[in-house]
Amino acid sequence: MKALKYLITGFIFGVGLMAAWPYVFSPAPPPAAVGDNQRADGAGSSGAAVFLPSPALAHAQSMGARSGVSIADVAERAVPAVVNIWTTKLVKMRAPGTHPFFDDPMFRHFFGDIPGSNQPRQRHEKSLGSGVIVSADGLVLTNNHVIDGADSIRVTLSDKREFEAKLIGSDPKSDLAVLRLQGEAKNLSALKFTDSSRVRLGDVVLAIGNPFGVGQTVTMGIISAKGRANVGITDYEDFIQTDAAINPGNSGGALVDMEGGLVGINTAILSRSGGNQGIGFAIPANMAKNIMESLINNGRVVRGWLGVGIQGIDDDLAKALGLPDAEGVLVSSVDPGSPADKAGVKQGDVLRKLNGEKLESTSQLRNIVAALGPGKTAELEALRDGKPLRIQVTLGEQPNPSDSRASFGESEGLLNGLTIAGLGDDLRDKYNIPKDLKQGVVVTAVERESPAWEAGLREGDVIIELARRRLDSVRSFTETYKAVQGRALMLVWRQGATLYLVVRK
Repeated sequence: MKALKYLITGFIFGVGLMAAWPYVFSPAPPPAAVGDNQRADGAGSSGAAVFLPSPALAHAQSMGARSGVSIADVAERAVPAVVNIWTTKLVKMRAPGTHPFFDDPMFRHFFGDIPGSNQPRQRHEKSLGSGVIVSADGLVLTNNHVIDGADSIRVTLSDKREFEAKLIGSDPKSDLAVLRLQGEAKNLSALKFTDSSRVRLGDVVLAIGNPFGVGQTVTMGIISAKGRANVGITDYEDFIQTDAAINPGNSGGALVDMEGGLVGINTAILSRSGGNQGIGFAIPANMAKNIMESLINNGRVVRGWLGVGIQGIDDDLAKALGLPDAEGVLVSSVDPGSPADKAGVKQGDVLRKLNGEKLESTSQLRNIVAALGPGKTAELEALRDGKPLRIQVTLGEQPNPSDSRASFGESEGLLNGLTIAGLGDDLRDKYNIPKDLKQGVVVTAVERESPAWEAGLREGDVIIELARRRLDSVRSFTETYKAVQGRALMLVWRQGATLYLVVRK
């Protein structure tokens, strides 16, 4: 009986084992590809769970599937158009331990020359950055701070060819500069501008440049934000923010989309350490293109001018002004004789729209007006005392303070040999004048041994006061000087220090 019992048990076990064999010992089927009638949550014909890649890679892959290219293909096309820029400039330095006071004529009259005090040392300062070829005939777009003050500019292409470059024009207010390659520059690869207004948050971009001088590098990220302003980098800011790694040396390089178009010019990073922390800024291609064309056609950037002082509106200010909301920008002042003044804009007006575009910040208004240019008509929608109105304004050309200059000849006596100019951004950069020095006129030239030289004035000085009057323009200087009788004090800023000089007529 026991033998029969064991036989029946074994038979039943064998039948069960044969039935379970395909499920226990068969290899697992390979996972189906993403998109094969499956979803990320596992629903679909197979029922297998599939995880999608990260958002950036997913978008890049989808772009590649539609266009038939991969990220490597985009980089391969874009890299030849990105160049390395090497600059050198001659820097004059004072001898160690000397002070500008030693150059004062009165000091030298009584004490003579201090050995080595009037013999500035010179050294060659080198810097590097990146640039983008934007035309087949050798136009290169880069940052102004890359080439600022350079005595020589050399450009190295990705194929190791080197060229001298000529500066066509620069714009410190937007930190852009245009170069042209010299010599036999043939077979150049150029990037095409894309419409940067159409980029979206989350779009995948490549940052291409020469970080730390190690050679051309490609990094990938996404568009993190658009319209970044009030960052404090330039006067005109409308930055594209990206988390693509941008490091020192990347300045002037290309920000490229997945179609190989130029989205922006890499400019700066926000970092506490000096290295990349995922917050980089690029000048939008639309702005860069307009500025480049103005520099080529006019030799300078011609911007539109409204002639108003403006400020943002917060909830407290909106309530105090009796506004329905905090939208728009507030006119805090109107320049006499400006286009706004002629059109009837008043202090206290709240500008809500310009040419139908809703105004959300002061920087947005400044950028729109500047881009429209002089002679263009702008329609303002505003609130005045709570009532809506429309104002038609014909924009003027934005004045440049440094365009105002004056030179003094023999008839001016003490000022003979002196040339002064308004305190503009270009002169601030040239002479390292701090931004917190708001008023004064800049000495741009002094003839040696002239009366102005003997009075103690030097190139780069900022004359802050004359006869106890604060100076805000070349006109205020000349008018004050005409009124001086006998002698007067002149307050001068020089290399971080201030000193008084005596003016005699």
